[in-house]
Amino acid sequence: MNAERLLVHYEQIADAPDAMAMLRRFILDLAVRGKLVPQDASDEPASELLKRIAKEKASLVKEGKAKRQEPLPEVDFDQAPFDLPAGWAWGRFPELGTFGRGKSKHRPRNDPALFEGGEHLMIQTGDVARSKGVIETYTSKYNDLGLAQSFKWPKGTLCITIAANIADSGILSFEACFPDSVVGFVPASMFHNAGYFEYFVRTAKANLLEFAPATAQKNINLEILTQVLIPLPPLAEQHRIVAKVDELMSLCDRLEAARASREATRDRLAAASLARLNAPDPETFQDDARFALDALPALTTRPDQIKALRQTILNLAVRGKLVQQHANDEPASELLKRIAKERTAPQAIKKARRNGQVEISSLRADLPLATGWRWTNIDEIALSMRYGTSTKCEYATPGVPVLRIPNVSDGVVSLDDIKFGPLTEGEIRDLALNAGDLLMIRSNGSLDIVGRSAVVTPDADGMAFAGYLVRLRLSLANTKPEYIWLALNSTDVRDQIERPIRSAVGLKNVNLTEFGALTFPLPPLAEQHRIVAKVDALMALCDRLEASLTATAATRRRLLDALRGEALAPAEDRELKAAE
Repeated sequence: MNAERLLVHYEQIADAPDAMAMLRRFILDLAVRGKLVPQDASDEPASELLKRIAKEKASLVKEGKAKRQEPLPEVDFDQAPFDLPAGWAWGRFPELGTFGRGKSKHRPRNDPALFEGGEHLMIQTGDVARSKGVIETYTSKYNDLGLAQSFKWPKGTLCITIAANIADSGILSFEACFPDSVVGFVPASMFHNAGYFEYFVRTAKANLLEFAPATAQKNINLEILTQVLIPLPPLAEQHRIVAKVDELMSLCDRLEAARASREATRDRLAAASLARLNAPDPETFQDDARFALDALPALTTRPDQIKALRQTILNLAVRGKLVQQHANDEPASELLKRIAKERTAPQAIKKARRNGQVEISSLRADLPLATGWRWTNIDEIALSMRYGTSTKCEYATPGVPVLRIPNVSDGVVSLDDIKFGPLTEGEIRDLALNAGDLLMIRSNGSLDIVGRSAVVTPDADGMAFAGYLVRLRLSLANTKPEYIWLALNSTDVRDQIERPIRSAVGLKNVNLTEFGALTFPLPPLAEQHRIVAKVDALMALCDRLEASLTATAATRRRLLDALRGEALAPAEDRELKAAE
């Protein structure tokens, strides 16, 4: 097994993605190649075992207890996937025991006469898929004894799926019937059990999947399984292999449980640190923040954990907890006065009417604002809001570039996927985007996507936008668009968007009135700029941490693959490599 090298590098590979799954596969690969336990020259060779099995099968046929087996086609053993150790031999399922498909049910599953009060258990492919090696569940019961007896398989049968979940396997822990999407294998009587063969099927699953046709309903046929070459060890060694695999799998279970416990502890510590920042105590906030930023890199071991850190940074930013306030900054209330004057008269009247529907000051009274800040909503800061065009757009249509939902991502518009629309001169004028506008998604089937936004960049200036989007035009002299984007993505605002539409069926929508009512804290303009700069710096740190975790995970995966490849390489290859 080359255990010494594996142990030397264990700490480096233990936290690799899917490390335990890969280690389990590693163990099974070693087992079926004769590299897990030592060979014993005194063991009866597998070739003699095959002869005894053939004699037993012939005797059963003669006694009428089994059907005569059709001769299997010759196999070119030179094409075998790897070399076998001394005393081993290649065999095939029909040569090693009873082998065959289940039978289709002859009446519908909902036929009461077939299923009500039944005593004969029936499994399906799902029961095999869930088994983890031992099938302990069943789907239904038959009460038709004749039908059940015609295709009932004994306890200890190895079941292999050939449709739906291909090459899943498990050993029956009870007598049962199964349909023709499952193949059964009962080893010859001299075998201890089907454990070795179940381990082999797990190692062969990837190869068997290659035989499945590229169709919606995946399946392989019985003939493919019939031709599969099985590396057969001497019977005594087979027992040693099963015992060793069981021992090592139990060890993997303990390692996996220990790792899960470590991960759960880390997750709890990270969550607790972030929770203290999201609901800060003013007296301890600075110490809490310092501890969290120092400790989180050690507590964060997976790239997906960075998402919570990013959200916490964003929440702190829009609550006035990320940068210091300056007493000489012009307060946000003055910004709002100038924005109101900047609107045209019809817009100002329309906005004032909407503002009357929202009591801004009482929405988040539980969150006192920093000096110079003020509660506001989208209506109060918007110069205008409108929907986009409903004109059908195409890639090859001559016309104006029209931004759509795929172009709204990661905070800034993306121009990688552009369609064009034949818009009128009036639509071109009314729908033209300006750098600094915000585009917001108003309708989508996914709750996470509705309300997402992006800042329009200069290279999108003059383009139009589609009907599932809303354009929010801001006063660039009084607001920083990137700060407004941060506010729209804070947990508080996301709750305002998601809560009313969470239970909606199908498309989830937010209209202009609902967008206008979204409430958030507005800081002085100078502080908006400081906040955006600080968030950019911290997000860059998150990017580097995420990239480091991703690179570390990839390195651990490559190391585990290399150790596995080295252990499974033929002996002469290892000797040649050592000599180099």
